[in-house]
Amino acid sequence: MKILVDEEELKLLLLQLKQGHEPAFNALYLAYSKVLYRKINSIVKDESVADELLQDLFLKVWEKRAWINTDLSFTSFLYTIANNLVYDYFRKVSKDKRLHARLLINAVDYYLQTEENLIGKETSAIIQQAISKLTDQRRNVFTLCKIEGKSYQEAAAALGISVATVNTHMVNSIRFIKEYLRKNQEIGTMLIIASILSQK
Repeated sequence: MKILVDEEELKLLLLQLKQGHEPAFNALYLAYSKVLYRKINSIVKDESVADELLQDLFLKVWEKRAWINTDLSFTSFLYTIANNLVYDYFRKVSKDKRLHARLLINAVDYYLQTEENLIGKETSAIIQQAISKLTDQRRNVFTLCKIEGKSYQEAAAALGISVATVNTHMVNSIRFIKEYLRKNQEIGTMLIIASILSQK
C-alpha cells in the first residue's frame, strides 16, 4: 500500500493518535483513505457502500486507537478492519441470493484479473482447490496464461493447440472456478476479500 508518510512520521502519528490527537487522525485518514476506498469499492462495486464502509473503518480506528501497537504493521491493522467490515457486508446481503452472487462474482473477477501470482498465497487455497479440479488441458492452459503470465499465443505454441482453443479453455476454466466458489460461498468470499485487501 502506497502511503504519504514515512515510517518515522507514521510512528509519531500513531503515538499521537493513541493520545487522542485529532490532527494525527486526520493525517492518517488522508494518507490511507484513497487506496483503501479503491480496494473496498473494487469488491462491493458500489461507491456509496464503499464510502460508508470506509467511514466505518476509520471510526473503528478511532475507537481502537488506545490498543494500536506502534511496533506492528499499521497497514495490516487497517486491512484486518477492512476485511471484517467487507465480510460483514457480504454476510448481510447474503439474504438476497442474487445480490450476494453478483458481489461474489465481482470479487472473483477482480481476483482473477490481478497480475500477482495466485500460487503460494495462503489466501488462495480455495482458488487452488478449484484449479486442481479442472481437466488436465484446462489446468495447463490456465496455469500458463494466468499464473505464469504467458500470452495466449505463447500458451498455444507450448501446448501445440490453436489460440482459439486456448481462449475456449480459459473461458471455461474461469467459469468453472466461479461456479466452484459459488458452491463454497462462505469460505470463498472470505478468502477472496482477504486476498484483494492485502494486495500491495
